[in-house]
Amino acid sequence: MSDLSIRGLTKSFGATEVLRGVDLDVAEGSLAAVLGPSGCGKTTLLRVVAGFEAADGGSVSVGGRLVASDGVFVAPERRRVGVVPQEGALFPHLSVAGNVEFGLPRGSRRRGRVDQMLELVGLEGYGDRMPDELSGGQQQRVAVARALAPEPALVLLDEPFSALDTGLRAALRADVRTALRATGATAVLVTHDQQEALSVADSVAVMRAGRVVQTGTPAEVYSQPADLLVATFVGEAVVLPAVVRDGHAATVLGLLRLRATDGGRVPDGQRGHVAVRPEQLVLGTEGLGATVHQAAFFGHDALVTLGLDQPGATAAIVTCRTHAVLVPPEGSTVHVSVSEPVSFFAAGAAS
Repeated sequence: MSDLSIRGLTKSFGATEVLRGVDLDVAEGSLAAVLGPSGCGKTTLLRVVAGFEAADGGSVSVGGRLVASDGVFVAPERRRVGVVPQEGALFPHLSVAGNVEFGLPRGSRRRGRVDQMLELVGLEGYGDRMPDELSGGQQQRVAVARALAPEPALVLLDEPFSALDTGLRAALRADVRTALRATGATAVLVTHDQQEALSVADSVAVMRAGRVVQTGTPAEVYSQPADLLVATFVGEAVVLPAVVRDGHAATVLGLLRLRATDGGRVPDGQRGHVAVRPEQLVLGTEGLGATVHQAAFFGHDALVTLGLDQPGATAAIVTCRTHAVLVPPEGSTVHVSVSEPVSFFAAGAAS
């Protein structure tokens, strides 16, 4: 069962098409990430689902109930949709408890529910504090508690972690996911942060130019991108020209195995590009010779920039992700090979 079902959704502002036939399903109790660059339409999609904007065409169903289509428009307050905005948007004149209570229907406002929600987001005992006494991360936790308090059919999170520093952002993401799981809520997270989408979501919908161009689990979207633009947007990728030969891609890194696709075997002689993830490049005693140009150390791992030594390919630069203790010194000569199959994209294919 889908708690959110979107079909053929369109929305324009003047002559500018923002949503161009969006289809999306989010399963009950799951967290879906809508991932895309700025201007792709993801925030407009969220606002249409919430009822803050009216769609020009298509339909939206929440919890099996049609809330938007031709001739149907259910007001935002009647959609049973909770919204966590980008920067909390707490009421400054209300206490923490007052903010959470505000999300409850007037007839059912009770302190017990408020305390339960605050405990769920790790703010037990904070009910009497004012918003200006909280850190940015704590304010976002209150916003999540307020959205969850009335037990909505759907929770929409509009880039709620973007204003926080890196360490706090990662911790809060994990805590919010735990809170959503504990309540069984269905949720949609709108984000431009690839790491965020891949690390917390059950499914990822990649948006580009007003359309959803791929949906799948985080692993599927990362390892089996629909096209070259998805491959380079969802994580880092080394893109190399290639020609198909007997089920392999001939590249400056040698013959690379191709990942199986639903389209079947790629015909020999087909030209295009392969996308190789940096962690697929292995430094060792086998493979093509390369010179280490530089290394960026990240503690848990490192990115090593290599110049390939193959004759005729001396200008080719690739980036390898390796364990931090295995980083070779700059200027040294190494050998690089490719593990696991790679994704191939034919020249002229949609991108």
